[in-house]
Amino acid sequence: MKLKYGVCIVGLSAMLIGCGGVPEANSVNCAGRGMEIALQEFDNETERQAFVDGCNALAGEE
Repeated sequence: MKLKYGVCIVGLSAMLIGCGGVPEANSVNCAGRGMEIALQEFDNETERQAFVDGCNALAGEE
């Protein structure tokens, strides 16, 4: 039984670690605290500006 839980925990941990990456422009990431968190994830200004442009385009569609 312990082995089953251990495998489950390892699998879940691997999934959560693999969830990182560049955030995409969507309604959650482009509003308030979501944008603050998303902007911290970018390594360079070009990617950051592309994200902000995507948020602005998303806001223009509404």
